[in-house]
Order: sequence, then C-alpha cells, then structure tokens
Amino acid sequence: MRTIPSPNPHCRNVTTTIACLFGVLLLSSGCAKQDRKRIAVIPKGNAHIFWQSIHAGAVAAARESNVDIIWNGPASETDFTGQLKIVEAMINQRVDAILLAPIDKSAMVAVVDRAARQSIPVVIFDSGIDTQNFVAQVATDNYRGGQDGAERLAKILNGKGKVAIVAVLPGSASTMLREQGFEDTIRKNHPNIQIVDKRYGMADFAKSLAVTENMLTAHTDLAGLFASNESSAVGAAQALKGRKGRVKLVGFDSSPTLLQDLEAGVIDSLVVQDPFRMGYESMRAAVTKLQGETPRRLSDLPPLVVTRENLNDPAVQKLLKPELDKYLK
Repeated sequence: MRTIPSPNPHCRNVTTTIACLFGVLLLSSGCAKQDRKRIAVIPKGNAHIFWQSIHAGAVAAARESNVDIIWNGPASETDFTGQLKIVEAMINQRVDAILLAPIDKSAMVAVVDRAARQSIPVVIFDSGIDTQNFVAQVATDNYRGGQDGAERLAKILNGKGKVAIVAVLPGSASTMLREQGFEDTIRKNHPNIQIVDKRYGMADFAKSLAVTENMLTAHTDLAGLFASNESSAVGAAQALKGRKGRVKLVGFDSSPTLLQDLEAGVIDSLVVQDPFRMGYESMRAAVTKLQGETPRRLSDLPPLVVTRENLNDPAVQKLLKPELDKYLK
C-alpha cells in the first residue's frame, strides 16, 4: 500500500498563516460594513426649502457620526399613501433606524408600529403621531408658534377686527397645533378680534392662493390673515399683492420668496422654525439609540417671530439661511 507523505511542516504553516490572514481580512471587511449604519430620513415632501434645510441638518449630524443617510420623501405633502410605501420599503431593507415626519398622524401609525416590532428605532420629527412606538420626537413647539402668531396679529391690528386662517391640511399634527394655538389665543386674550373663516390650502401654493382670494372676496372687511406654513403663506402673500397693505398677514416658516415679501411689506411678520437644527437633533437621537443609549424622548424647539426690524440680526440671518450647499452638494 502506497503511503502519501505528509506535507512539509514549513509549507503547512505558511498555508495556515495565509488562510488565517485572509479570514481576518474578510471578517474585518464584514465588520466595517456592519458598523456603517444606514438611517432612512423620510420627510413629508421635497419641494419646500424647509425640507431641504432639515436634510442639510441631518447630513451634518450623519457626517459627525459616520453613518449613511437614505433620503426619500413623497412628491406631495398630501400623499400619505406614497409615504407609507416608502416607510414599508425601508423596513423591508432592514435599515438601522428611521426618521419620519408623518403626513397624517393616524395613517402612519401602522408602519411605525411595524418598525418597532422589528426592532427598527423610529424618530418622529416635525409633526406628531398617534402612537407611542417611537424612541424620540423632535419638533417645533407648534402650539406656541400659533400663540406667537396670534399675539403679533393682535398687536398690529390694535386688538380689533376680523381675521381668517389659511390652514394647511387636515390630519397634519404640526400645522393643526399652530392653528389651534392661534385660535385659542385670539378667543382667550382678544375678544374684539373675530375669526370669521378658515380654509385649507392642502399644502399647495396655488390652492392656498385660491382659498385666500375666496376668503378676501367673501369678507370684504377682513383685517388680518394667519397662514400656518410656507405654502399657505406664499399663497396668501400672492393674493394680497396689489391690495395696498389693507390686510395684514402673519405667516409661518421662511423661504427666499417669503423673505422678499417680508422686506417689501406684503407680509408683516413670519413665525419661523429652525429646520436645520430639527434635522440635526433628529439624526443625533437616532445615533444615540443605535449606540445603546437613551435619547431625550420629546424635544420642543422654540419658534421665533421675524419682522423687518430684526430680520438683519446675525442670529436671525444664520437661522434663516443655513449653508445648504455645504451639505447637499
């Protein structure tokens, strides 16, 4: 019987060493891929500069934490079905965490609950939701923003007159809180101001313009308007152009167009948020959770009333004009 000689011990050691090194490289490569977390950020839409600012803030925090962002939102802020599909897709991809601005506080509950069941932490930003299955929520104190808008409009109307609300979208928790804060404050603190109308612009510039024009036609003695987001404020301002400042407008949010109208006197003032900080803090909350720590559950960011008088203050300018190109290009 022929005996097969044993391999040279030196060769066997070299072979083993190479195999071990190769295995270590594969393991290290696998660990590196696993350590690079993927976090989905799902806004209500993409069109408005507000969402671009949130995107920039999220990118800033992601760069600091060495995580990857998957940014994807529906084409329209009314498309909750499209947003549902995006969240479902992210859950199916097994992303490490989800940041979500719910279009509708009820319609998005099922997917948030599903993510929680599958141990995917969800951070809610901008607008609330009717479930407790999230790890953190970062939003403007929207009710206070509505209160601030009411007090500003009451001041410039000398506490009297008829006003109307250019609302945004039924079911949107953030703007509903602003509108409620405005209504409660007017009724409680300013009995000589009457809210005579409220119509929804459905988060659309053209529709907001149309409903504003309809209210101005229906109430020829209207003294003031409160518009509760960027699209409603842009539409309302467009409707007021050419009316020689007879109707005072307090808007919500900011954009280059709104700031131009503020400087021109078409808009009296804007209640503004800090969307860059909102995106940043939301991403930090998700990273904190993924690191095994507990983020702050509820973070309410203060709004700010911007007028022509404080518009050029350095702190106001920094808030209004974040460095979007630095993070999005």
